[in-house]
Amino acid sequence: MIHTMSVVVPVYAGEQTLEGVVAELEQLTTENVSPGGSRYVVSEVVLVHDRGPDRSDETIRALTARYSWVRPVWLSRNFGQHAATLAGVSASSGAWIVTMDEDGQHDPAAIGALLDVAVGEQRQVVYARPSNPRPHGWARNTASWLAKFAGRMMTGGQLSEFHSFRLVHGEVGRGMAAFCGPGVYLDVALNWVASRPGHCPVAMRDEGDRQSGYSWRRLLSHFWQLVISSGTRPLRMVSVVGLLMSLSGFGLAIYAISRRLLNEVDVAGWTSVFVAVLIIGGFLMLAIGVVAEYVAVAVGMAMGKPLYLVVSDPQSGVLGDRSSRPGPAIESP
Repeated sequence: MIHTMSVVVPVYAGEQTLEGVVAELEQLTTENVSPGGSRYVVSEVVLVHDRGPDRSDETIRALTARYSWVRPVWLSRNFGQHAATLAGVSASSGAWIVTMDEDGQHDPAAIGALLDVAVGEQRQVVYARPSNPRPHGWARNTASWLAKFAGRMMTGGQLSEFHSFRLVHGEVGRGMAAFCGPGVYLDVALNWVASRPGHCPVAMRDEGDRQSGYSWRRLLSHFWQLVISSGTRPLRMVSVVGLLMSLSGFGLAIYAISRRLLNEVDVAGWTSVFVAVLIIGGFLMLAIGVVAEYVAVAVGMAMGKPLYLVVSDPQSGVLGDRSSRPGPAIESP
């Protein structure tokens, strides 16, 4: 069986680097064999133009005219990497979907290794795990580590280390893209419908000759989106804190009353005020926790988290290979 690959590349500022990335992918458009013996071929490269500041659109048009397997997707405005990736995933047709950046940091030669992990471990999602120090400063690398640590905490450990260089089973990816809304983090949505992801060591390269398009403000915005869309766990934490504060308040109130009965309080009225504040504060925190529980249910419904996702029989192939399924047409203006 030959695994067909759709490579999705969100393009923001790829005027100088995109042509080189596509040239490397050209070597994979004929049948290849992965290090583990899996046969695969890149059947299409979906370039999603995210309305960046340079002339990436002209580069995409030139590549589309040169290669029959390059398919452009044109967005009406700049929506960001996650939205552009979802647009490309929705437009893909391969049995597997590879998402990668336009800056040359991700080596297309590693696609075969990602496939080996997916086939060998029966994973629906496989993330690249950088095997070398990332080509960023220590501050950004530390912030990235903290963001991913927070993601694991907010999802109860279900969302493990993630990366923009990923391999996703086609049915899972397109099914996820069908319901993933604007307020949902891409990898959180994948965590909803896919089994626990696999990881593959991959050496990262330099980001071409351009600087990253992500400012600290945009990185912080992505982190907050990750926290908000990670589910109702943060709200559950508010509920637990409210309960603990309420119990602590009652405990301190009993302690204050006992001191007053033993005549260990010199200030008149201090005990009554202190007890009132603790009891009222405890009830307020408990009430906030109860409200958070209701908000958690409403947020879960508003996010559109699916109850299930139907895919083909895994026994029909590796996770249900549907390479013969025709893909949706892509219209360009």
